[in-house]
Amino acid sequence: MAELFSIENFFTLLMLVLLQAVLGFDNLLYVSLESRRVTPERQAWVRRWGIGLAIFLRMVLLFVVVQAIAAFKAPFFELHWSGVVEAGFNLQASVTLLGGAFILYTATKEIFHMLNVDDLEGSGSGPQRSVASALTWIILMNLVFSFDSILSAMALSDVFSVMATAIVISGILMIWLADRVSQFLEQNRTYEVLGLFILFIVGILLVSEGGHHAHLKLFGREVTAMSKTTFYFVIGVLVIVDVVQGRYLRKLDAQRRPARMEPLLES
Repeated sequence: MAELFSIENFFTLLMLVLLQAVLGFDNLLYVSLESRRVTPERQAWVRRWGIGLAIFLRMVLLFVVVQAIAAFKAPFFELHWSGVVEAGFNLQASVTLLGGAFILYTATKEIFHMLNVDDLEGSGSGPQRSVASALTWIILMNLVFSFDSILSAMALSDVFSVMATAIVISGILMIWLADRVSQFLEQNRTYEVLGLFILFIVGILLVSEGGHHAHLKLFGREVTAMSKTTFYFVIGVLVIVDVVQGRYLRKLDAQRRPARMEPLLES
């Protein structure tokens, strides 16, 4: 533990906490959306316990990955269909691919549900879940996101106590921010659409990363991972478009309001 108090490790810890916060944005969004599918009085409890248990399991995963990094990178299943599909799946690639595919499915399903829903005042988006089910999905998806954050942490430091402390601090920040993100989405329902499309892009990011780690080739072309720079650029564009469109719609509504009021005043 004394290693934490060296100047070098202290600054590494600060960088890791910042990195974990950036990488945890998509996870935090998923937690907020998933928790809204339980009864309102249990949503905050689900968010806190879901993140808390997930952070504990992330610590366990960190220890396992540090001890057996080679096993995570060694392929255990290979596909060789010349000219059509070729890949060598290791544990990291498999988890990332499956997690990305599930997020794509979840985001797509929620978007279609939002288009078909009749009760706009209903609590949460999509069908209701039990507390146990919501906790399970939050923990499982947190583990999917954990691979990226843990491997990124290992690239910056090889000191276990520094990496573990960064994970704990980022977990506390996530618990603190989760309620605020969920409250913001509840008070600004139109941003649910933005959140779901961001989640959709997260799914594409994970699928591309999983394919890259598996050296997946489709019809002779290798799948390349979406860069983090591209990911955050696309997210930034989505946010800007949403903000500009929201202001433009409010401006149009303000201009049309007098025209709608005239027939009422004449009557």
